[in-house]
Amino acid sequence: MLITLLCAVFMSAQRASALSFNLDSIATWGKFPRFCVNTYRWGDKFFNGYDTAYVQSTGYKFNIKVSADSWLDGYNFMLPNRTTILMHSDPSTSVGLHLTYLAVTAGYDVNISQIISGSKKSRKRWRFGFNCMLFAAEVYYTRNDVGTTIKRFGPRDSHERYDIPFDGIDNTTLGVDAYYFFNHKRYSEAATFNYSRLQKKSQGAFYTGLSFYSQKLDFDFSTVPENLQQYIPETWQERHYKVNTFNYAVRLGYGYNWVFAPKWVLGVSESPIIGIRKGFVNSAIEKVSLSLYNRMKLSVVWNSGRFFFGASGKFDLAIVNDRKTTYAGGILSGEAVFGIRFNLW
Repeated sequence: MLITLLCAVFMSAQRASALSFNLDSIATWGKFPRFCVNTYRWGDKFFNGYDTAYVQSTGYKFNIKVSADSWLDGYNFMLPNRTTILMHSDPSTSVGLHLTYLAVTAGYDVNISQIISGSKKSRKRWRFGFNCMLFAAEVYYTRNDVGTTIKRFGPRDSHERYDIPFDGIDNTTLGVDAYYFFNHKRYSEAATFNYSRLQKKSQGAFYTGLSFYSQKLDFDFSTVPENLQQYIPETWQERHYKVNTFNYAVRLGYGYNWVFAPKWVLGVSESPIIGIRKGFVNSAIEKVSLSLYNRMKLSVVWNSGRFFFGASGKFDLAIVNDRKTTYAGGILSGEAVFGIRFNLW
């Protein structure tokens, strides 16, 4: 709808004495521009309508923000004979500058960890999201082929700890989620995680939707020290643990925004994702099994006129079970944001 409205502006610009993005001004240019304006207003009310006693507009169309983001990934294997493998990466930190107009954001991030280490390889992650009062959608991608550090390897009741660099890893996850908010008139996820609304009174909402994602995992344990090789299951071909699946799932969740002080709001969201996994789990035989994923996030936001500050943490966890091995892989991330809102028209 926004694209249609912009087309109307430029198609009819020659009929206006001066180009203006004021909706009332555009509507006077003719039937087609007026139709586009009416359609845009209807869509904005339908998708972004809210109870003003609970949610409020920021009053600004643009914002520019500086962010610092740090994240790490961890992996845990529960093996037969009560043995376990536990490993995690060092944090990867980036800083960025982002410009937002309504629901569209563009920006650039610099990987500080990569610059400091001098490495040509780095863990990669990106997300693209759209969030209105009625629903939210996001596309995400993560990859780690750099390596981690082994912290435990052996009997679960052993107190021995390790610090062994492990580079035999090549993991990729790509997915898309879309979900609908039931109490969308009074609860705004965008107020606590996108900074594009203001939550005036505490309120929560259940939400549900669909999630589709692919998982490609490859752990090569053939390079671990010889004394640890005895704990690797004999069924792992060439001492590799591999997963290549596509997942069809339902996302269920609940979010709550707590306005605990003037200008401050705390947001929390918990969302299990349950569905069907189809593909290969450490086997040459394609199978269908239960798919389990979980997303949890927490955010605190301060708003003061055109200025805002936010700090958030997110934890994503995937579980894969093939009867003999239970794998759990997760990403823990934290972000701090400072921004300024403004209007150009």
